[in-house]
Amino acid sequence: MKICILTNFLLVLMLCAASVVAQEQNHISLAEIPSPIMFRGDKTTAYRDPAAVYHDGCFRLYFTLVTIEPDGQVFSYTAWSRSRDLCSWTTPKIFTPRDQNLNYGSPGNVVRFGDEWVLCLQTYPRPKGEKYGNATSRLWTMRSRDLESWSEPELLRVKGPDVPFEKIGRMIDPFLLQDAADQDKWWCFYKQNGVSMSWSRDLKTWTYAGRTSAGENACVVRDGDDYVLFHSPENGVGVKRSKDLKEWRDEGVLTLGQNDWSWAQGRLTGGFVLDLRKDPRVGRALMFFHGSEFPENDPRGGFDNFASIGIAWSDDLKNWAWPGKAVAKRY
Repeated sequence: MKICILTNFLLVLMLCAASVVAQEQNHISLAEIPSPIMFRGDKTTAYRDPAAVYHDGCFRLYFTLVTIEPDGQVFSYTAWSRSRDLCSWTTPKIFTPRDQNLNYGSPGNVVRFGDEWVLCLQTYPRPKGEKYGNATSRLWTMRSRDLESWSEPELLRVKGPDVPFEKIGRMIDPFLLQDAADQDKWWCFYKQNGVSMSWSRDLKTWTYAGRTSAGENACVVRDGDDYVLFHSPENGVGVKRSKDLKEWRDEGVLTLGQNDWSWAQGRLTGGFVLDLRKDPRVGRALMFFHGSEFPENDPRGGFDNFASIGIAWSDDLKNWAWPGKAVAKRY
């Protein structure tokens, strides 16, 4: 009997030790990230508009990849990269076509819907060398089983199924959010007349629901009873809070370490928050964003090149840190 008890005791100790080792192996050490820069732009490349998902112990980062070709033509793509530790990333893989009449980009986020993953993104046509996407910029979704192979894009008719393509109006920067009180209801936030909102129960048939004053690149997460909206004003990452998605209160603008970052002196923007505070492997909300080395109208670049993706993190969505900075100042 004593031998049996001792054997069981040793077995429990071994299982506990194995569990601790597994947890340590799966733990993401933010302190190990060597630089706030995830992807660094250069004179022919810009990395912009990041969005991320964490699944099966793997981070996948989606972003706009802009390239300037030798003849000066500019093309925008949507690309993804994968990492298990936020330190080493795979070579970006482009998964949208080379077409200036489309220029897919600005992936808003990836959500789980049924047995598929759904990614929302925009087109940003610049067929005549326009500085920005023209009036035919629209919103789209793509679907995947594995987060890496994606379906053909499908138009997001956020103004309603009967509104023709030509009447939808220019819109960019979509973001999908499941309603906190009604799990069958989904919201789409997008840049048009401030930040506009539409809702759907199947991600196909949408009803327009209004707007609020805010900048580009809307990202919304839950924090207690609040919805927290991160958006892009002229510079920095703006923050708003709401209880009901109708009335919003401003909570300032985050600029993180911009004053000390030469690679983000032109503009810091495009903040996306992946809230992993309840995931013991990470325990923080991660913010991915992009910074431009020069202002957008600087002759050296700053829009189609010299834009880099960075990272910061927080445990309260108010105080932010990043590699080389233990605690950020509160906005």
